[in-house]
Amino acid sequence: MGLAPPDERAVLQGKKRNQSRLSIILFDQGLFSVYKRLFLLSFSLNAVFLSLAASGRFDYAKRHAALFAMANILILTLSRSEAFLRLLFSLSVLTLHRLPLPLKTAATSFLQSLGGVHSGCGVSSLAWLTYALIMTIHHRDEYSKVIVAVASTILALLCLSCLAAFPLLRHLHHNLFERTHRFAGWSALALLWAFVFLTISYNSSNKSYDVRLSRLVRTQEFWLTLSITFFIVLPWVTVRRVPVSVSAPSNHASIIKFGGRGVKAGILGRISRSPLSEWHAFGIISNGKEGHMMLAGAVGDFTRGLVTDPPSHLWVRQVHFAGLPYLVNMYNRAVLVATGSGICVFLSFLLQPCSADVCLVWVAKGIEENFGQEILDMVSGFDKERVVVHDTAVLGRPNVAEMAIEAVKRWKAEVVVVTSNPQGSRDVVEACKGVGIPAFGPIWDS
Repeated sequence: MGLAPPDERAVLQGKKRNQSRLSIILFDQGLFSVYKRLFLLSFSLNAVFLSLAASGRFDYAKRHAALFAMANILILTLSRSEAFLRLLFSLSVLTLHRLPLPLKTAATSFLQSLGGVHSGCGVSSLAWLTYALIMTIHHRDEYSKVIVAVASTILALLCLSCLAAFPLLRHLHHNLFERTHRFAGWSALALLWAFVFLTISYNSSNKSYDVRLSRLVRTQEFWLTLSITFFIVLPWVTVRRVPVSVSAPSNHASIIKFGGRGVKAGILGRISRSPLSEWHAFGIISNGKEGHMMLAGAVGDFTRGLVTDPPSHLWVRQVHFAGLPYLVNMYNRAVLVATGSGICVFLSFLLQPCSADVCLVWVAKGIEENFGQEILDMVSGFDKERVVVHDTAVLGRPNVAEMAIEAVKRWKAEVVVVTSNPQGSRDVVEACKGVGIPAFGPIWDS
């Protein structure tokens, strides 16, 4: 283990921009980030097709506007489906590992920012459904009042879900966002099935319904709705209540241990005390063989509760998911930068064989006192070139961005991946990019 020497210049890091955490989230990675470009691309393509439909130059879309709304809902569901993304990330690591660095960094930016597709298709689905509702009302003789009412309710629920996901509200009232987004979405899905059954079975000539499964399965609407349902229900099928061992080295962090199999490096998992209300994601620490654990910094009600009232059981989703850390496996050599409890998502890269040769930089305060001997032991015994541990309680506050750049030069790394608070992550990413080093950190929609 190498202890970084105190850097006199680093003490002045407090002169960083006086931006609030909220402003960083709202303007994360600039006005033209990949996330925002994917949002604009998704929305713009839909806007073009919708304009063609409304002007009568795309007759199929005009007659099947609800189908286009469903297609957008399926795409936004896939871009948030943890099972689908786990598969997509795994295939990307397998197939892109040997490609040139610019292609790998482009793929990383795209995969990390798929939330932009989710948001763009979400807004677009509202536009298509609004147009479909207008067309339904315009041709009211061909549809029943029940169909109009169901479509109107779906639109209202989707509007509510989109409003709850607005960055400002999502940041200030995250639990409200999570519950509203989930329950409004579930309600809209149930009504979507009703809408499909009603519209396909309705006979406008005699104002009656003729529900036949043979007729339903021949429609695109049925299969789209079935696909949406499958990917929404899939993670809930894997929810289990499992025994856990929770210990708190200090009031600042807790360690949650699970039995069972090992987990690949870079994988994250979700835990909950109340699965219908809220879920919390943490990086998984594992040697890849058996058992795994999580390190949770006590920064919110849930994580503080793990310290003050440690549970004997927690709800988990057995399908773990891949995020930005998993894409480290795509590279040959990487520098991983973490502050505080953010170290948890990177420890597995030290504990098990990985395709990426990594160098770890960890900056935290009172490491042994706050995180315990067990965590400290995990980063001990490595060459000082590979693992740099900087305890700010002993060595003072460093310039983390400069430490990252120096580590890249020393390690001859291709990329930097950082996990810190929003301002800290942004500082490291911008400093590295400023000297031509590809760098990635969590974005607000991670």
